[in-house]
Amino acid sequence: MGTSLSLSASALTINFNHKRASNDNIVQITDASNFCMIMPREPHTNVGDSEHPGGMQTYCSPAGRSDPSAQGELPGDFWKAGEVEFKTGKGRNGGKTVQLTGCINSANVDRLNADDAGGQYDSSGGEGGRGNPQGSVCLGYNHYVELVEPRGPRACIKCCDDPADCPVNIDESGCPSVIPGNYFTCG
Repeated sequence: MGTSLSLSASALTINFNHKRASNDNIVQITDASNFCMIMPREPHTNVGDSEHPGGMQTYCSPAGRSDPSAQGELPGDFWKAGEVEFKTGKGRNGGKTVQLTGCINSANVDRLNADDAGGQYDSSGGEGGRGNPQGSVCLGYNHYVELVEPRGPRACIKCCDDPADCPVNIDESGCPSVIPGNYFTCG
């Protein structure tokens, strides 16, 4: 984390830069058709089995993919038709949040096993609170939490400024508990 200091005649300004991550370790949510999530790097891998250094990678919707050399591409029908909700808002302490919740076509995603119960990726959990994958970030936010539950078949991702809005300690409770939202027919 970098720190810059600038002085002026009237004020002292301290700017703490956000941590930087490579393009294969970044998530982002612009809307329901423009997003990036973490997925297993290798095909047909259970989410939990991918949770080791080098086992995960950013995969984006066709509209969200900005670096084809570092980011994989999710199929255009990753979310089941009409079964994804995009939501922005304010968290418990007033920090901004953005999230996607809904049903996925897990059989159409070659990274996933359709019968896998799933797992969690995040920016603030894992060993030493450094994230899983380590050093991963959500563009424009301080924290994120993501669950991919192929058997559900559902997924959810939330980016937030305040870690209280992105809990990383209840991952075994599933998407509806970690990220309340609309789960349509897969809730």
